[in-house]
Amino acid sequence: MTVLLRRLRAMIAADGPLSVAHYMAACLFDPRDGYYVANPGLGADFTTAPEISQMFGELLGLWAVQSWLDMASPDPCALIELGPGRGVLMADAWRAARSVAPGFALAAFPVLVEASPQLASAQNARLAPLSVRPRWVNRLEEAWRGPMMLLANEFLDCLPIRQFVRTPLGWHERLVGLDGPDGLGFVLAPEPLRDDALIPPALFDAPHGVVAEVRPSLEGLVDHLALRLLAHPGRALLIDYGPANAESGDTLQAVQAGQKLSPFAAPGLSDLSARVDFSAIRRLARACGLTVAGPIGQGHWLEALGIAARMQGLASANPQRADALAQEYARLTDAAQMGALFQVICLSSPGLPAPAGF
Repeated sequence: MTVLLRRLRAMIAADGPLSVAHYMAACLFDPRDGYYVANPGLGADFTTAPEISQMFGELLGLWAVQSWLDMASPDPCALIELGPGRGVLMADAWRAARSVAPGFALAAFPVLVEASPQLASAQNARLAPLSVRPRWVNRLEEAWRGPMMLLANEFLDCLPIRQFVRTPLGWHERLVGLDGPDGLGFVLAPEPLRDDALIPPALFDAPHGVVAEVRPSLEGLVDHLALRLLAHPGRALLIDYGPANAESGDTLQAVQAGQKLSPFAAPGLSDLSARVDFSAIRRLARACGLTVAGPIGQGHWLEALGIAARMQGLASANPQRADALAQEYARLTDAAQMGALFQVICLSSPGLPAPAGF
């Protein structure tokens, strides 16, 4: 039994079941025993696209340069990353961007939104050889306000979700309660929701037993991005796994050492995530007055940016890595791997040209 599991069981015994959102937040972000605070396992428990291949971060860097040009090359300008992990994406993006546009490197500066001291240290070590001095902030609200390009790869999937189950009496919230002498499990709230507005419109009339997932913090994030993008020119590029349109189902999952396990098996020691509803992002952003491109499958987007040509160029320069590069390319773009599972969506200030890749 993990330390966090003991604490959660005591909390539930004293105050009753927790929402799935409360449980996720505790497992991931608890200041003492949360996964990202006490046990950051990036690179050990799961592998993100930047860790798979340098091509991913490089293309995002070139995308940022094109966006900067579309914005009339503002100086200064921030390149902000949410959830920067070990700094691999930002390092590859910055190296590629400055190689094609030295003016970009003079005008722009990286901003890393990171609450984990351990990960911030890893990011600093990764970026130091590039002679760039990033700025670190704990929250996006603390980041420099002005023209920006924002990157968020596999950031949204770890934002806490709430779950609801449709029954003959209406939608009941799914909660986390005690299960046996040592564990946790799902229970339903005894009373149905009074306001079905929380449920995605496409699922209002779903059959009994269907699970709907809602990400409460998504609206606040989009609202904050809109405040920035309506005040200054900029773009926010969001990449994550999930469907282009709202779908039902329980997608909460835990991963430890590359293996999936029960979300209740190792609280605080495993990563928790759930798929992202891109239709909700699109709806919220348009309601705020932003221009929205996508969502589009990651594979199609990377192909449009020229990943095949980049792979061929790297293979010509490093023939011994040709097979490995082909495997990296396939993993990022193939529909049976990450190419269709992951979606890309771009939120832009009104009046900008269409973003690259869309």
